[in-house]
Amino acid sequence: MTSIPLDDALFDAMETSILPTEEAESLPPLCYTDAAFYAFEKKAIFSKEWLCVGRDSWAANPGDYFTSFIADEPLIVARGRDGVLRAMSSVCQHRAMLVAEGSGKARAFVCPYHHWTYALDGTLAAAPAMERSCKFHKEDFNLPVFALEIWEGFVFINFDRDALPLAPRLAKVSEVLRGYDLPNAQGDKPAGEQRYPWNWKVMFENNNDGYHASKLHQGPLHDFIPSELAEFPDDLGEDTAGYYRTNRTLHPDAAFNATQRAVLPVFPDLTADERHRMVFANVPPTLSLVMTVDSVIYLILRADGPESHRVDQGVLTAPRAKADPAYHQKMAMGFLAATEIIDQDLHVDEMVQVGLRSRFAPRGRYSWQEGAQRLFNTWLVPRYRQAWGEVETGKS
Repeated sequence: MTSIPLDDALFDAMETSILPTEEAESLPPLCYTDAAFYAFEKKAIFSKEWLCVGRDSWAANPGDYFTSFIADEPLIVARGRDGVLRAMSSVCQHRAMLVAEGSGKARAFVCPYHHWTYALDGTLAAAPAMERSCKFHKEDFNLPVFALEIWEGFVFINFDRDALPLAPRLAKVSEVLRGYDLPNAQGDKPAGEQRYPWNWKVMFENNNDGYHASKLHQGPLHDFIPSELAEFPDDLGEDTAGYYRTNRTLHPDAAFNATQRAVLPVFPDLTADERHRMVFANVPPTLSLVMTVDSVIYLILRADGPESHRVDQGVLTAPRAKADPAYHQKMAMGFLAATEIIDQDLHVDEMVQVGLRSRFAPRGRYSWQEGAQRLFNTWLVPRYRQAWGEVETGKS
């Protein structure tokens, strides 16, 4: 793979990725492979944008917490004794040991290395044997706390405390999701994360892409949602923080299982028209949703390198779904179908990453069925350009 420098020419070239779909081409391949570009991207995207880290139900009660890791930053999300959900660094402000791992319930976070102790709101409560340290004041060593917002039941954090609120910029996305009542949808916390050896954008794009579905997934588990029935919104606004596509189905109440029909309770607020389609909604750079009438598959993508990322994958259903005595058996039906489809996607993602390293990797042209890729680009490219402009200004 030929190395391309990060310069004005590179970012100027990205303008062709946000042309109308019938004229646009994909991003330069080094955006998916280059370590220097990933370092730039951490500042351009992950230091400034709202990042999904989980569901608010994962820390429902005072003392509940869970941890995450994104773009080299270890995090804690904890609900304080006051009922407030907060996000903070899990890096001890003494010697950088992590003060929490996994998830659970805690009265405080005690660093296992030297037993510095932090309250659930991140304030330093105890620092043993520091009384002889000159000018040491506990209030100067609290855990860094980040901005936090809950959207549709998902927890988002932002390292930029001055970032614009998220929800107002997702109003049009929320409108198309209204019938799913996501804040009240239910689902267990994923048992563990997956880690994949390809760039986070490769997986994000695959989950957005309806063009491949009738080809790669051809067969009885997918034929009821043909690619040629994809639909894209006309205008989400320049300041949108997310986007979506819909895909009509050949029959109402379609779902990914051997029967091709919903087996769990349908989300009760869906209209008759909404029960004849699926929705694929995305809040880059971290949250991607696949929505059928009886379940929502969510993927929380957490970049951790130029060619690797972690994923938390879970399923949400209508609140009354678990009351069905056959709930677990019906979920197993869906899991079996989803696994077959997901395995096909994972193989493609891995091989795409191999191809992107090649000196022959193209800037490909899009089919009209890849309109969501262009929507993704229109989210990414202006942010890249703004951050590069800041780099250039800093040089001058």
